[in-house]
Amino acid sequence: MLIKFLKFILVILLYQAPLYSKNKTINNFNSSHLSSYFSGIVAYENKNNAEALKFFNSSKPLIKRHNSYLEKYVYSLVLEGKVQQATTEVKKNLTENNSNFFEAYLILALDSLKSEDYKKSKEYLKESYKYINNNKIALIIAETLKQYLYVFDENKIPVTKEKFGNFSFINEVFQRCYLNDKNTKTYFENLINNKDNIRVQHNDYPRYIFFYINHLMENNKYHEAKEITSDLEYLNSSLLISQGKKWIEDERLEEFQKVFSCRNANDIIGEFFYLVANVYSSEEDYENSNFYLNIAHFLNPKFKFNLSLLAENYYTNKNYTKTLKVLKNFKEKDEFYYWFKIKKEAQIISKQKSQEASMDFINSKFKKIKNPSIKIIFDIANFNKNFKKYKVAIDHYDKILSKIDINSDLYAKILYRRGTSYERLGDYKNSDIDLLKSLKINSDDADVLNYLAYSWLERKYKIDTALQMLERAYTKRSNDAYIIDSIGWAYYLVEDYIKAENFLKRAVELMPKDPIVNDHYGDILWKLNRKIQARYFWESVLNLENTEVEMKKNISNKLINGPKNS
Repeated sequence: MLIKFLKFILVILLYQAPLYSKNKTINNFNSSHLSSYFSGIVAYENKNNAEALKFFNSSKPLIKRHNSYLEKYVYSLVLEGKVQQATTEVKKNLTENNSNFFEAYLILALDSLKSEDYKKSKEYLKESYKYINNNKIALIIAETLKQYLYVFDENKIPVTKEKFGNFSFINEVFQRCYLNDKNTKTYFENLINNKDNIRVQHNDYPRYIFFYINHLMENNKYHEAKEITSDLEYLNSSLLISQGKKWIEDERLEEFQKVFSCRNANDIIGEFFYLVANVYSSEEDYENSNFYLNIAHFLNPKFKFNLSLLAENYYTNKNYTKTLKVLKNFKEKDEFYYWFKIKKEAQIISKQKSQEASMDFINSKFKKIKNPSIKIIFDIANFNKNFKKYKVAIDHYDKILSKIDINSDLYAKILYRRGTSYERLGDYKNSDIDLLKSLKINSDDADVLNYLAYSWLERKYKIDTALQMLERAYTKRSNDAYIIDSIGWAYYLVEDYIKAENFLKRAVELMPKDPIVNDHYGDILWKLNRKIQARYFWESVLNLENTEVEMKKNISNKLINGPKNS
């Protein structure tokens, strides 16, 4: 009944729309078209684009009768990777009012840019300004494209231009690279070295090392490129940087130009839209992120590595079917992106089947890799550790430690990983050895200080020393909920209940759904004779999703008998 009513409302709205001319009567409506259109809107609003597109395609006769139809249809097409079809649909309806939206003219401008018709592209871009409607990102896109079109058409950097912080600096680097400007190297070096001022979303500034290397390779400066990659550590590098480093080491130098050239207008505009997509993804606006990722792929389909963000977006939204489809783009010849594919597939298996099936899958795939890089060994170690396969994880950490500098921060980090694995196995002797060694290398590492101190607290071992370590950790990260919980628990064990309550209350505020934190807070409230409140927090632990079975048993006992030694 509700659906029929909504269909009726849609008919009225369509009938009363300004576009509706006198010779188009209500009899022209086909109920199946209207039903499909309504279903398409519902699917669109529910972010089910594949279904939305199917319904929009079956209700196309309505395209000129409802202003928002074309906009939703175009958006759905782009989200499904059908950018060329979206362009065609906009061109068909360009004389109609239903094409009056920013993305319509943006797509047309990019289509003309792809054909190197810069004059036409400028005309479409100029028209797009009418529909920006205070959208800051849209303004940045329009102004940036305007600058790039000037560069492509005039072969020089514009003198006057809008400033958009990091966007503007990054774009100028690529504009100079496109022109093969003599200062390109300096601009790239400023971009990749100025970590404080040039900060890209997701802390992705190292990404531009890849494009700097690409620029050097394009100018036959192999030795300079090799010098840069030799200083890079796989464990501290992104997927893209790791893949570029591997190409240099394997002397697969031709691979760089196969995926990107900053002398190609489409490639650098594609990279700009990847940056836009990255910004949207960091703000958890995954639909707009996917929209611009597909635009980026339309402009430079060679650079399939950018699709890793699309896969991440789909995975985050639990769209595992589309995640798996995107992952098919990553082939075995590109080791690091192939490994990214395997990891993501393993995560999906864990969600859809079981952790055991996931572990079997990823470990079997790992065994087939000949001479895996240290980065991949590190990943498989962490994967096993996360799934509580601590002995397997320790074996992998052993291999990594045998290959790196024993005085490096990296060595300290691996010791921390291995030490925490020993601790989870109850091997406190080896755990303490690793964690103390890690602190000898980096005495101020808050994570190591917190973990070792909390381990000692749990064992009622060196409580005063543990408290001192936690106070040091707290000075480093005073807003870290785990450290706040640990130091609160330390004060509980030394019977300073007032201080303990202050810290644990704050920990609960920061992590209201953490079982251990809530349990600790209940214990301190009981000690302060606030027993009704204590029971409230213990009962809440029983209802939390991540509460382990053993903890539930202990909580149930507390609710009956109170805490031990109370």
